[in-house]
Amino acid sequence: MTASPMLADRFDGLLCDLDGVVYAGPDAVVDAIESLNRAAGLGLKIGFVTNNASRPAQVVADQLNGLGLDVSADQVFGSAAAAASLVADDVASRPGDFVTRGPRAMVVGSESLRNELRGVGVEVVRTAMSHTPETEPDYVVQGFDPTLGWTDLAAAAFAIEAGAIWVATNTDTTIPRAEGIAPGNGSLVAAVRSAVSVEPLVAGKPQPTLMRFAAQQLGLHAPLVIGDRLDTDVAGGVAAGFSTALVLTGIDTMASAAAVGPGERPEFVLNTLADLFVEVSRFEAGRNEAGVSA
Repeated sequence: MTASPMLADRFDGLLCDLDGVVYAGPDAVVDAIESLNRAAGLGLKIGFVTNNASRPAQVVADQLNGLGLDVSADQVFGSAAAAASLVADDVASRPGDFVTRGPRAMVVGSESLRNELRGVGVEVVRTAMSHTPETEPDYVVQGFDPTLGWTDLAAAAFAIEAGAIWVATNTDTTIPRAEGIAPGNGSLVAAVRSAVSVEPLVAGKPQPTLMRFAAQQLGLHAPLVIGDRLDTDVAGGVAAGFSTALVLTGIDTMASAAAVGPGERPEFVLNTLADLFVEVSRFEAGRNEAGVSA
């Protein structure tokens, strides 16, 4: 008798979020490490697609390896790099604006984000309440950093109102931590938005750019996007045209999955990542009227 295929058998790789999926704070999420190692052992390529813009890819890879995975930096795709790419594309679209000097950016975020901007030829200027004509930023790039304070957010608002283009790495309103749920970059972006008259350009999820780039880099044609958030992870996967799964180890729940519209609705709901290895038929039998399988 032929064994029924597992859910993981339907895909050539996994694109996983990190916070709430693989770890929460310093600790691994239940079943995550064992399940990802099993998936890798079956030949699935695994990428980690995160809206976190505060840490370099190698630092993230080192953390994952410390938890028991075997991950290289080129498997980690973050929103800091996506934000830098977005700025670089905008600069390239306006060559006449940068004839006498190069583009400048005020970075309200981490040193990792600053380095990504420097890597695409953007000068990073000091975060300050006011600037001279020689240091006035063309861009404000905002990413998460736990050390940010009111002065940083106010300086960003002043520069944006003065005409700087505003780029946010992501708009996740919350992040799961070992201690509980904490305000995320989206909450800090909202604080700046309350003081300015424009909306930011958003580089990370739920925009499809990160997902598609990760899949292309890993050579994936049929990946499964796995996340704990409907509004970023699942919505980003749907926007990219990929299959999606919500895992119930972070922010969202089965009830919230059943309540959302098609743009945020996952194809599958997993209790933990161990559900990747249950029979596909179980999901088909459990599909509810909203089209969510669990």
